[in-house]
Amino acid sequence: MKHAWLPEDPATLQRLAATASVTVAVCLVALKLLASILTGSLALLSSTIDSLTDILASSVTYLSVRVSQQPPDRSHRFGHGKAEALSALAQAALVLGAALFILVEGVQRLLTPQPIRASGFGMLVMVVAILLTIALLALQRHVVARTGSQAIAADAVHYRADFLTSFATLLSLTTARFEGWLWLDPVVAVLIALYLAWHAGRIGQGAIDVLMDRELPPPARRRILEIVRANREVRGVHDLRTRQAGQTVFIEMHVELDPEITVRAAHDVADALEKRLEQAFPGAEILIHQEPAGIEDHRLDHVIDGGRRR
Repeated sequence: MKHAWLPEDPATLQRLAATASVTVAVCLVALKLLASILTGSLALLSSTIDSLTDILASSVTYLSVRVSQQPPDRSHRFGHGKAEALSALAQAALVLGAALFILVEGVQRLLTPQPIRASGFGMLVMVVAILLTIALLALQRHVVARTGSQAIAADAVHYRADFLTSFATLLSLTTARFEGWLWLDPVVAVLIALYLAWHAGRIGQGAIDVLMDRELPPPARRRILEIVRANREVRGVHDLRTRQAGQTVFIEMHVELDPEITVRAAHDVADALEKRLEQAFPGAEILIHQEPAGIEDHRLDHVIDGGRRR
C-alpha cells in the first residue's frame, strides 16, 4: 500500500523511520519519567526504562542505517550491510540489561508493596504513549515492507514491546485505584521484564545469524535452484552458498555447462542467470562459476541437502 505523503526512495524512507523512532522515544521518556515520579508506579518506571533503552537503541539504529547505506570501498569490498546486524546486537544487549533491572526491582516491590499516587495523570500519559507508539509502528511496518531493513525491523520489535508494556501499565494504574490491588503493579513490571528478555534473545539471534553468514531460508534457496535449473543450457548446479548483510543478498554457485561451448557462450548463460536471479532477489550480489559438465569435483559441498549435491 502506497502513501502519497511518504517518500518513495528506500534510503530516504529508512532515514525517516530512524529519525521518527528517536523523536518518539525522547517524547515517551520525558512523559513517562514525569509520570513515574508523580505516581511512584514501578510498572510505569519499567516502561520508562524500556523507552530509555529505545532512545539508545534508536540512536544506534539511525547511525547503523547511515553506515550500511554507504557504497563498497577499498576496505569494505562487500559493502557495509553488516552494520545493521551489529546495531541489532547492541540493541539486544540494551534490552536485556533493562529487563534484568526491572526484574530485580519488581521482585523487591512484590515483597514490599507501595501505594500508587496520581494514577489519573499516569493513565493519561500512557494513553498518549500508546497512540504515539501505534503511529510509529505503522510507519516502521511500511518502511520494512518497502526496504527490508533489518535495523528498522529490530527497532520495530522494541516498539511493539513498548506498546504492550504501555497497555499493561495502563491496566496496572487503573486497578491501582482499588484497595487490595497493589500487587498488580510489580507483577506487571516483572512480566514486562520477562517479555523484554525474550525479545532481546530473538533480536540477538537474528543479528548473530547475519554476522555468522547464515544461509538464506530453504524456500529462498529452492527458488534460486529452480531459476538456475530452468535454463536449458545448465547441466547441473552445486556449491550453492547464500548469505545476507543488511538489504543485500549474496548468492554464489557453480554451474555445469556443455564442455564444448565457447567461453562467450558460457558467459552469456551466466549473464542470463544473473538477470533472472536479480529479478527474484533485487539488489543481490551474484557470483556464478562456470565449469564443464562431467568433471569430478572432489571438494566438499558447502551445503548438503538430502545427501545430494546442491
